[in-house]
Amino acid sequence: MKATPYEPARSDERAALAPALGDPRTWPVSAWPDPHPLPEGLPPVAPFDYAMLPERLRPWVRDVSERMQCPPDFVAVPMVTAAGNLIGRRCAIRPQAMSDWQEFPNLWGCIVGRPGMMKSPAMMAALAPVVRLEARALDEWQGAQATWRAEAEIAKARADARRAEATKTLRKNPNALVDVASFTSPDADEAPILRRYTVASATVEALAEKLIENPRGLLVVRDELPGWLAGLDREDAAELRAFLMTGWNGKDGWTFDRIGRGHRRVPAVCLGVIGGAQPGPLGEYLRAAMRGGASDDGMLARFGLLVWPETGGAWKNVDRYPDGPAKAAAFAVFDDLDALDPLARGAELEAADAPPFLRFDAEALEAFTDWRTHFEAGLRTGDLFPALESHLAKYRKLVPALALTFHLADGHTGPVGFASALRALHWGAYLQTHARRCYGVAQSCDADTAQRLLARIAKGDLPREGFGSRDVWRPGWSGLADQKRVADALALLVELGHLEAWQEPTRGRVKTLYVSNPKALPPELPTH
Repeated sequence: MKATPYEPARSDERAALAPALGDPRTWPVSAWPDPHPLPEGLPPVAPFDYAMLPERLRPWVRDVSERMQCPPDFVAVPMVTAAGNLIGRRCAIRPQAMSDWQEFPNLWGCIVGRPGMMKSPAMMAALAPVVRLEARALDEWQGAQATWRAEAEIAKARADARRAEATKTLRKNPNALVDVASFTSPDADEAPILRRYTVASATVEALAEKLIENPRGLLVVRDELPGWLAGLDREDAAELRAFLMTGWNGKDGWTFDRIGRGHRRVPAVCLGVIGGAQPGPLGEYLRAAMRGGASDDGMLARFGLLVWPETGGAWKNVDRYPDGPAKAAAFAVFDDLDALDPLARGAELEAADAPPFLRFDAEALEAFTDWRTHFEAGLRTGDLFPALESHLAKYRKLVPALALTFHLADGHTGPVGFASALRALHWGAYLQTHARRCYGVAQSCDADTAQRLLARIAKGDLPREGFGSRDVWRPGWSGLADQKRVADALALLVELGHLEAWQEPTRGRVKTLYVSNPKALPPELPTH
């Protein structure tokens, strides 16, 4: 079986056999395993299928993709992410028939592509309905602000007039009876709150205040995610990182105390994230996470809607007007979700202070349960690379959340039906292929370095009977001068069976030697 970046190439039998055989320099050729090939190129991904989208969003995604000549994934993922986050905490889904396990559709998405592949324009086109909702909310808030200020001035003028009249009466007769209310300031009405849908960058305190004012949730929009995520690795950003990660499930509260702000609590932090990434920076970030660095805390695993589509094919000039009816239908979906009344859509309510929820109908529940049975079994095989395993485990939330989003976006009422569940399951299968590609790029650099290292062994520059990592990077050979990359490449070659690591005892500290697998040597090199 061909080794991939996600499946350990070394069998349990070999791992147990290696210590028993002792020094690999003395192994007979028959004791060595057959080496697995290095990963080459990008793993294939499933193409986007428009049938996975709600019917009212499908034509607009197709129109934008064709006019921009960009993959439909670049439009669909931000649009679906925005739709789910527009629902936010107003309605949950309970994926089982009786349990209280529930998930909210605050989704995290990331579109991956090289520079110039129209990621940002596609994302902005997909978010246009949300931008319109924000503009409308701002207009309404400004009008309400003007009315509130005018009413506040009128109330103040009336209070001043009453105070002046009472003062005049007391001057004439200090013992006169006056209304105490004449000398008290009127209670001001609450200032109108601006409905927010998105944020770009904010401190923990600012985000918390916005969520207190907008309890249904907010969508964080970032153009280049890896740089932002790397910035969150800094020690001074630890609290913001923790706050964002708390916002992924949309269920947990957050309390903070600050001088001048006092004690503040967000009952439930509900945040979604959407952004783009270039393959190089994404790969560097993933490599840091997979090495156990500061980013190895599951942050990227929360980006369930992570896609890296194919961007090849012939370009053609498309110069036409936008599809007006398709655009109007898509915008109407977002208007409907913004005005969503879950109870009117058949949602259940267990308590007055709890969010409403929907369940699957019988057919959808059967399909979801069957999928989850196989999905959970696959997670527990131990064959997945740990980082990918962590990523896929988040599909427990992602798939039912997508089903709820599609159900409400299509205007359905009552339990979430089979069609919406089936779309969500197709997304799960499609997204798995993209996750494998994205996590695979984290090892592409290691594979390139490993290939260079094997070439040096083939030339005889490194003794096949044993060499240390210092022997590789100290000469300064092209592509082999970085100590960390050399160490990662050596680890990959050991994993794939090209090398065997041997801890050689010395008087001082233990020295690690790498012995070449004679089965991996080219024919022109003799074996022993």
